[in-house]
Amino acid sequence: MKTYQSFSTRKTSQQEPIPGKNMVRNNADGFAFAVDEWTRLDRFLVLGSEGGTYYIKERELTKHNAENVLKCIEFDGVRVVKRIEEISVSGRAPKNDPALFALAMAFKLGGRATRQAAAKTFPKVARIGTHLFHFVAFAEQFGGWGRLTRETIANWYNDMKPGKLAYQVVKYQQRDGWSHRDVLRLAHPNPASETHNAIYHYVTKGTLQSGDEHLSIISAFEQAKRAENKDEIVKLIYHYGLTREMVPTKWLNAPDVWEALLEKMPLTAMIRNLGKMTNVELLVPMSQAVLTVCSKLRDKEYIHKSRVHPLAVLVALKIYQQGHGMRGSLTWTPVRQIVDSLDNTFYAAFDNVESTGKRIMLALDVSGSMVAPISGMPLSCREASAALALTTARTEQNYMFTMFSSGRVFGGNGLSPLDISPRQRLDDVIKRISGLPFGGTDCALPMLYAAQNNLKIDTFVVYTDNETWAGNIHPCQALQMYRERMSIPAKLVVVGMTSNGFSIADPDDAGMLDVVGFDTATPQVVANFMK
Repeated sequence: MKTYQSFSTRKTSQQEPIPGKNMVRNNADGFAFAVDEWTRLDRFLVLGSEGGTYYIKERELTKHNAENVLKCIEFDGVRVVKRIEEISVSGRAPKNDPALFALAMAFKLGGRATRQAAAKTFPKVARIGTHLFHFVAFAEQFGGWGRLTRETIANWYNDMKPGKLAYQVVKYQQRDGWSHRDVLRLAHPNPASETHNAIYHYVTKGTLQSGDEHLSIISAFEQAKRAENKDEIVKLIYHYGLTREMVPTKWLNAPDVWEALLEKMPLTAMIRNLGKMTNVELLVPMSQAVLTVCSKLRDKEYIHKSRVHPLAVLVALKIYQQGHGMRGSLTWTPVRQIVDSLDNTFYAAFDNVESTGKRIMLALDVSGSMVAPISGMPLSCREASAALALTTARTEQNYMFTMFSSGRVFGGNGLSPLDISPRQRLDDVIKRISGLPFGGTDCALPMLYAAQNNLKIDTFVVYTDNETWAGNIHPCQALQMYRERMSIPAKLVVVGMTSNGFSIADPDDAGMLDVVGFDTATPQVVANFMK
């Protein structure tokens, strides 16, 4: 009997494919479903490939994703361009680099319609000078400077209003070995106006030959270079709106200079410079500067307009709370009110989601592979997944947190309830998660645990890298067994935390859904699916 019992469509080891199912071997030598090309494209555009994963180095992961982008371009390049624009413009990704990389591929490797669509979309995705330099560097990897490339880049400069363009050339001066001077000399734009011509002359020759009011920011930038004391710098900042990038480095240890910069500092720049402003003692308890910062961090409308990504906020929170940067010797004593306000900013950066009223298990994969960084940031996938799960718990009333790995971790069965709550501060939750033990990956455990304990669950939300291998039953089989045992048409949402090509969700089962971790649209998509 044992000989014949080894072959089953109801219970199959994760190290073997389910009979009759189209499954592939994942990077942990287990078997999972391959996500389709468009799902993987979304994962790449949101999560990128920086830092790689636990199993794949970033170079190999980038190669796999780039090959998938190329496959999508060959199938429907215009659709790829539309997807790039949708995710980039709406601020759904923590970094714009994957979108620029994919757009460069479409621009240089796509058919005529794709290239034209990419050219039209370009200024929407490359919104600032840094984006322009990234795109130019990526485009050179796939071809030279043809006519369409020169026209598109020239239009980027000419179509921008003079005042905004002047701001761009002094704030974003160079990146990736490229400068505006390099780009202009290759693009050869025919100036759209006399003011544009003056800006181009300044960039390429280094002299400003016009007193046009639109060029005042350039004039102020040049004055800042010659300033002899911080008072001159402060006046220029208040009067002309100079940013940190426009201020000579020697003045960036003066609290007065940072106080002036803070007044109009964009939110993303502000959270990135919290440590420095605390280090120079501008941000100290009970100060007006702290009140200003906290007010901005708690202004929900301002947060949405700023399009700050919640993952950027989470990284800023982790770094600021620890009191030192990831590189260099900069240290500071965190201000408690700012840590609390960053917690508020994180949740506010997501769109509003109403409660579904469903019974939900939020199951966090805390296995060894989840200690890999997310999107190349100083935050592990397990830490990020805990914070992401809190966004759902914050709007729901009927939920439970669990954590799972495999083997004898957490009392012998590989899964345990997790004592975290959206009422806790995010930095405390991150500490709790980062200190957990870990083992292998068995993504079937949430469903098995619920069945064994007669828990009534409408939706299992599993946050994982999909590198499952350690169980004697596949997650989709465990879900089906749970449905039969509990007579509940339970659903499974798989939140992918890396840009690999695998999923534990059966694509033939309409009750299972794949979403991308830290896509800002994910909480609403999950809520809609649960309802």
